[in-house]
Amino acid sequence: MIDGPRAIPSIDRLMQRPGISALESRYGRRAVIDAVRAEADALRTVIAQGSPSGDPGAMVEAGATRRLAGLFQPSLRRVINATGVVIHTNLGRAPLSEAAAAQVARLASGYCNLEYDLDAGSRGRRDLHAEVVICRLTGADAACVVNNNAAATLLTLAALAAGREVIVSRGELVEIGGGFRVPDVMAQSGAVLREVGTTNRTRTSDYAAAISERTAAILRVHPSNFKIEGFTQRPAVGDLADLGRRFNIPVLDDLGSGYLGNDAGGASDALRDEPCVASTLGAGVNVVMFSGDKLLGGPQAGIIAGRTDLVETIRRHPLMRALRVDKMTYAALETTLQGHLAGKVEDVPVTRMIAATAGAIGARAERLAASLAGTAIEATVVDGFSTIGGGSAPGSALPTRLLQLRHHQLSAHALEARLRTLDVPVIARIEQDVVVLDLRTVLPADDEFVLHGLHG
Repeated sequence: MIDGPRAIPSIDRLMQRPGISALESRYGRRAVIDAVRAEADALRTVIAQGSPSGDPGAMVEAGATRRLAGLFQPSLRRVINATGVVIHTNLGRAPLSEAAAAQVARLASGYCNLEYDLDAGSRGRRDLHAEVVICRLTGADAACVVNNNAAATLLTLAALAAGREVIVSRGELVEIGGGFRVPDVMAQSGAVLREVGTTNRTRTSDYAAAISERTAAILRVHPSNFKIEGFTQRPAVGDLADLGRRFNIPVLDDLGSGYLGNDAGGASDALRDEPCVASTLGAGVNVVMFSGDKLLGGPQAGIIAGRTDLVETIRRHPLMRALRVDKMTYAALETTLQGHLAGKVEDVPVTRMIAATAGAIGARAERLAASLAGTAIEATVVDGFSTIGGGSAPGSALPTRLLQLRHHQLSAHALEARLRTLDVPVIARIEQDVVVLDLRTVLPADDEFVLHGLHG
């Protein structure tokens, strides 16, 4: 038993304990002293309320160890996505390919020619990086990159339409993830929205009737997770491009997902209705904006591509400096794009996951289920569906095989919560009060980790 507050060793004596001294090499002396003092003060409060058993020095050491581990635990951690949502916005959207991650590591750990012209030996421009490969893949004349697709749309409208009208269909004024609404983002550009048509039907004639001397552009917006079925009408992209040419008004298209039309296996079936960047530009659209971390499979980025004079006007706008990307984004994006250009789309995790067959996923699930036989978890493999997510291919349902988990002692919610407490958290989903894992979105190399976590 502890006699009282005086039984707690001094801070100097506590710092001499081998266990606490070992903490210094990991966390630094200042942080360790602060943690030891905080734990000593907390123990004095506990002692004042009663006399706990145990060695006070060991109690302070244990508390300081826990406190420091929590303090130095990164808030951003790797997780295993077993939800079956391929482009999961909450889980960081597209995982990078091994080649892209390696290129980021190479450039992040040293200097690079981000704004240096190696041929001229003088200052260069960062907004030219990745442009050549973007143009090769999409057929665009010019391109630039900003930090996400909302920024791409904001910058494009600010540069081309500030103070003037942009014609947009009412059916395309949607709300995207996180409560951000397309009209609000567009309004920040200084452009004036001119809404035409109705929620479910907008015709080319509606756009034509709204054109005036105040019109700066016509804008199409990908509906993201929003899908209207039934009595609907939306002009073909080529019809809007023809209208724009007739009135000499640029047509802009916020494509969202950035589908390049490159597929591995059966991915094209799920993406049949997804707009393709090259096809959209080929139909006559003047500028497109799309994401880098959705179907393209790269880092978070907003890509602007299209007609040279319009892209040059966009890249010269003052907002470009505020929205530009860093060397790590360029490294990951350019490497990912080069993979598409080389036809190595199977190396892009997102493309590979979408193309995975239910049979291949089921074989992995069956192996895990067999390995769990005789444990506290009853595992069965059943049919189910994955989804693409991230606002891409709304309503998509990819046939898959799910690993159902029932714990003999834990409820579904308790088991799901336990999986989230692993060193590398496993994010599952619950269906009909049963935990299910969809291995479509689990990298094969992580199967053993998932199994180890379930055995724990």
